[in-house]
Amino acid sequence: MELRMGSPAPAIKVENWLRGEPLTNFRPGKVYLVEFWATWCGPCVDAMPHLIELQEKYEGSGFEAVGVAACEQGPIADEARTNVDAWLTEKFPNLNYRIGFDYIGEMNKLWMDPSSSIGIPTSFVVDRDGHIAFIGHPAELDDVLPKVLNGSWRSSYEAKAADAKRIAHNQLAAREMSLTGPIYAKLEPAMQAEDWTAALLAIEEGLALMPDSCEFRQIHADLLLHKLRDIKTGMPVMRELVEDAIDKTSDAVSWMALALNQLFDPTMDNSHLPRAERFAMGNELSEQILALNPPNGDGPFKYRRYLPVAQYYYESGNKDRAIELIEVALKSVDRLGPIPDHTKQYYLTPLLQALANYTGEPACHADLCVAPQNKAPETKNAVTS
Repeated sequence: MELRMGSPAPAIKVENWLRGEPLTNFRPGKVYLVEFWATWCGPCVDAMPHLIELQEKYEGSGFEAVGVAACEQGPIADEARTNVDAWLTEKFPNLNYRIGFDYIGEMNKLWMDPSSSIGIPTSFVVDRDGHIAFIGHPAELDDVLPKVLNGSWRSSYEAKAADAKRIAHNQLAAREMSLTGPIYAKLEPAMQAEDWTAALLAIEEGLALMPDSCEFRQIHADLLLHKLRDIKTGMPVMRELVEDAIDKTSDAVSWMALALNQLFDPTMDNSHLPRAERFAMGNELSEQILALNPPNGDGPFKYRRYLPVAQYYYESGNKDRAIELIEVALKSVDRLGPIPDHTKQYYLTPLLQALANYTGEPACHADLCVAPQNKAPETKNAVTS
C-alpha cells in the first residue's frame, strides 16, 4: 500500500524504547514527527540538535518528536541496541524526545518502503487527525511544521506540490539505484583491494549507463590521474569534466569544487600532473567558484568548497589570498549552528591543517588546534591567478 500525504499514519512498532515513555498510538489533536535515523548517518546526527529545538519550541502546541533507529548495524539485536543506547548517553545526554529501536525492520516495512523513501534521515509528520502531512528531509521542517500545527498545510498547493516532487524524486532515485547498485558491487571491492584496473572497468561500465553521473565522473578522473597515473588518457577526461562543470546550470559550484579537488587537493601529491594545464584549469575553476559563491556573500558550503580554491592560490604564490579564503571557510563552519562536536571537528580539521601549512604556525579555532605538517608543495610566484 502506498504511503503519501493524506494517508493514515501506520502503527509504531519498535522492539524497545531507549528514551522516553513507549508510544502506543497517535493521540488525536496532537502532531507527531517520526524521524528515521542512525548513529552512523552523519546528516541524521547533524539534524538531532534541530529536533531537540523543535521539541522544546512546539511542545506547548501539542507536538511530539519520535526518533526511530531502524537501520542500526550489529551482529545481533542486543549488541546493536546497547551500542545505540551508549551512543545516545555520550552524544545527547539531555535528549528531550522519544527514541525507539527496531532491529528486525518492521518500521521500514510500515513506513519507509510504502513511501518509497530511500535514504535517511527521513521525516514523517503526522497531522492532528492521524494522517500523514509531510514526508521529507528534516531541513524542511522549519517551514512545514508551523503550517501543520495551525492546520493550513495539507490543503495548500505548496504541500501538494512538495509531495508530488518527493514522489518523482524518489522514483528517479530508485531507478538510479537499480543502475548504480551492480556497479558499486564491483567497484567497492576493487577499490578496497587497490585493483585499479578492475575499478576502472567497473566505473567505465557505470559511465556507459549514466554518463552524467557526477560521482562516477569524479571517480573516473581520480582513477586515471591519481591511481593509475595514466596522464595521456586522464588529462582529456579531466578537461572535459572541467568544461562540463563550468557549463552546468544547476549545482554548478558543487561540480566545479569536486573537479578542482582532483587538481588541488592539499592532501595529495599532484606533482605528476602537467603543471601549466593543471594551473590553467585551476585558475578557471577558482574564479568561477568565487564568482558564484563570493567570500563576502552568504552562499552555502564554503567550508567544503573553498579548500581546493585556497590551495590553488597558495600554490600560485598568492599566500595571502589562500589564507583569507580559509579564514572565510572557518567562519562558515561557525554558522552551521548547533551541530555535534565531532561533525564540527570533521569540517574544521582540514581547514586548520591547510592554514597551519600556509602560515607555518599552529592554527587554532575554538578548542581545536592543528600543527603544520610541512607537506605543502612549493609555490611558484611565476604562476599567477
